[in-house]
Amino acid sequence: MGKMVTRRQTRHMWRRRDAQTKQDSRNPRQADGQAIYKAEERGAAAAAAPLRYQTKPAAPPTAQNKSRGEPGELLLSLPSQPPPMASAPAPAPAPAPGVDVVVVFDFDRTIIDWDSDDWVITQLGAADAFQRLRPTMRWNALMDRMMAELHAGGKTADDIRDCLRSAPLDAHVVSAIKAAAALGCDLKVVSDANTFFIETVLAHHGVLRCFSEITTNPARVDADGRLRISPFHDSTTEPPHGCRLCPENMCKGKIIERIQSTAGAKQQHFVYIGDGKGDYCPSLKLGEGDYVMPKENYPLWNLICNNKQLLKAEVHPWNSGEELEKTLLKLVGKMITPPAQASQFDYNKCEMSNPASTEVSHHQTLRVPH
Repeated sequence: MGKMVTRRQTRHMWRRRDAQTKQDSRNPRQADGQAIYKAEERGAAAAAAPLRYQTKPAAPPTAQNKSRGEPGELLLSLPSQPPPMASAPAPAPAPAPGVDVVVVFDFDRTIIDWDSDDWVITQLGAADAFQRLRPTMRWNALMDRMMAELHAGGKTADDIRDCLRSAPLDAHVVSAIKAAAALGCDLKVVSDANTFFIETVLAHHGVLRCFSEITTNPARVDADGRLRISPFHDSTTEPPHGCRLCPENMCKGKIIERIQSTAGAKQQHFVYIGDGKGDYCPSLKLGEGDYVMPKENYPLWNLICNNKQLLKAEVHPWNSGEELEKTLLKLVGKMITPPAQASQFDYNKCEMSNPASTEVSHHQTLRVPH
């Protein structure tokens, strides 16, 4: 009798297992619950991780951006009692406690190896008009006028975007930006270009979200579809900024001082990367423990070489995208703890974002949308 009970129990067990297999085949999500949980947990961890980057409200719908739509929220559903993960991704190294590593990039001839104004004017066929008007106008007013010339010739804001997206960007620079952001650095752009050009290029190459703010000349697309460019500091409506080293529309040194004033109790270390005359004033604002990375044989490099005694920050030149990447990551490695490589997981902060045409008032930095 004992053997017959065992066989019945065995048959009953197999019938229950067959029934469970059929149920699992109807609901594959439950059949592979552990793998699904692991994927969702990684997504939830990325969504819940605190961002060091500042954000701005989404731009209101306009004729230029309403058709693009805004990214929606990703809602994840996790099991109430999830199985434990086999292993968690290693966190990226972080700056030492109480220390912020701030990396400030110029844009033209630094992030990009060309001048964005020249690229758009030349590629869209407005070079002759530019040469004719150049002797008669200040730079910001001239660029606004050039956008009017392009609009009158049938070029749209989307044509300008496509033109900017077609320009090359060194892969080493993209890699350097992503790596520095993943290591916990606070990345910023301070540039005499404009919001439209900068945001378009960075978004196209998938690094817009790596930056916490962009300080530059405001740009917007008006109701007629024309791109308008304004000076960051408008000396026709407000007192001059008073710096003899900088162009009248922007003193980058004052911008650096404003960033420095936000440190609070934390210690800040800066890496400033640039090439032009306008990058010399902010370099003078840096102190011991900071670094300046001038592009060799460009105006900033020449000014530094002729006035070495005026700088307190260490000087580390570069002359290619590859050298920029190596030098920047070497300097960042000195300031973070422990000095190790960031994980690929953290690169999600730099995913591509659609550029938005945003009207920014004078003296207002552009907070990068996330």
